[in-house]
Amino acid sequence: MSEKDEITVQVKFGRLEQTFKGKPEEVWVLLNRFFAKTFPALKILKNITLTVDVEKLIEDLKGAIEVSEEGAYILIPKNKLTDKELLMLCLLGKRLAYMLGISEKDSLSRDELLEELGKTAKIVSTRLGELCREKLAVRTENDEYRITDFGIKHFQMNILPRIRTKTA
Repeated sequence: MSEKDEITVQVKFGRLEQTFKGKPEEVWVLLNRFFAKTFPALKILKNITLTVDVEKLIEDLKGAIEVSEEGAYILIPKNKLTDKELLMLCLLGKRLAYMLGISEKDSLSRDELLEELGKTAKIVSTRLGELCREKLAVRTENDEYRITDFGIKHFQMNILPRIRTKTA
């Protein structure tokens, strides 16, 4: 094996230090073994850690949202969605565009949401408040709103199936 075909990974954790060198596949296996031995709780933590699977999210959203540099487009007729569903789709579209590197930010302002939803300020503010109380969205430091990882998971598991049933 030539030197250009191998990688070197050095791991330091407290007093532990380990260096792995070899083919990428071999180093990956050795690195995983190291973490499995060093941190047995990682396997348990993996089962309860909330993470967003972007590939699954994209698959789930086919036919519901498309994203481009101009923004997120909701493909479901808005008159078939509740205000809350529509608001979550807008926030989700923005977050997805950010995750894919299409957008530089993952949040929307209240004015952007007002424009997108075409609803009154009172309705948008009320629904945003509900989403924040339910921890499905958060208000950012710059006074914008972003869907949370929990909000994405909740949307995938509970809201999207209901939308699909309504629009089928």
